[in-house]
Amino acid sequence: MTEMDAPPDATATRYTLWQLVKYMLGLGTWGFGGPVALVGYMYRDLVEKRQWISEGDYKEGMTIAQLMPGPLAAQLAIYLGYVHYRIRGATLVGLAFVLPSFCMVVALGALYRAFGGISWMQAVFYGVGAAVIGIIAMSAYKLTTKNIGSDKLLWAIFLVSAAVTVVTKSEELWLFLGAGVLVWFLRAPPRLGSAGTLPATAVPLAASMGLGALDWHRLAQIGAYFAYAGSFVFGSGLAIVPFLYGGVVKQYGWLTDRQFVDAVAVAMITPGPVVITTGFIGYLVSGFWGAVVAAVATFLPCYLLTILPAPYFKRHGKRPAIVAFVDGVTAAAIGAIAGAVIVIAQRSITDWLTAALAIITAAVLWRFKKLQEPVVVVAAALIGLAAYPLMHG
Repeated sequence: MTEMDAPPDATATRYTLWQLVKYMLGLGTWGFGGPVALVGYMYRDLVEKRQWISEGDYKEGMTIAQLMPGPLAAQLAIYLGYVHYRIRGATLVGLAFVLPSFCMVVALGALYRAFGGISWMQAVFYGVGAAVIGIIAMSAYKLTTKNIGSDKLLWAIFLVSAAVTVVTKSEELWLFLGAGVLVWFLRAPPRLGSAGTLPATAVPLAASMGLGALDWHRLAQIGAYFAYAGSFVFGSGLAIVPFLYGGVVKQYGWLTDRQFVDAVAVAMITPGPVVITTGFIGYLVSGFWGAVVAAVATFLPCYLLTILPAPYFKRHGKRPAIVAFVDGVTAAAIGAIAGAVIVIAQRSITDWLTAALAIITAAVLWRFKKLQEPVVVVAAALIGLAAYPLMHG
């Protein structure tokens, strides 16, 4: 290992940077289920099984990912890369996590344009979408039991956050902040006159990435729009979908309704972050370089808004006030994830077969804990291809 690869404290690190990069490359290649499932995989593999990342570092990463705009899973991956290997780790881990799914959506975009649509995708998503509900539900259950336990205050925050997510069908920043402040004031109240301990957000940086003039060249227009989307949409990758619809379909007319639905389906049936659908959209609008510009513009703000506050959390994250704040935000975040399971289920479970697929998936993963999720996804895809014509004939 070279000097640049060495972590700040080698004695506290059980892995090399390249081991973590390899893991994220694999997760980006086979990690199905969207943001909720992906953050669950990271917890299971990096905190529980391999013990590369501590419980506290994971919670800090979840807090930053929830407080800052951008895709949840990608931000958490970037922060986990930062934990022991700082900016070099954050950069390489972030690229490794996003690159596989980007290559997949570009390839699918080429096929889509060549053959005028992907009619079989609806059948595949019919099965995969239902199975994903079971995968996400199991991830949410594990996060809940591990991080909340029997803490009554955190359970109250969890339930309120879940309910708000179900009702509003979105993840509310004010709820995460409010939960953090509530636990902070109840368990580690600040002394009068003391300096503030909440992390400052990089709003000026995000605000500088606006749309700009609408008469730019197409690539510049794509870059400006997707940078704006990546800078101001909070929550999981799914939260960006209605925002994108308003821009790429209604405002600019880059895609038709059918094309946009197909773009979302591509994101859901490919592994990695859901937000990678921006790469598919960019390809449909302006070819390969449109995909590159759209993807870079979407992920750059979340990268910057993760590494900028990271040093603060590393220096001050053990203070009682910060620990209490992080506990509150984490409880709200897990509640939002649990609520998202219900929201996504309402869209993916459309009949008795999809309901059965979701339940069976959760039961199988509960019974066979070592079963790999890609096996479940492939089986669900094959069931969808076979059953969809029969159910919708």
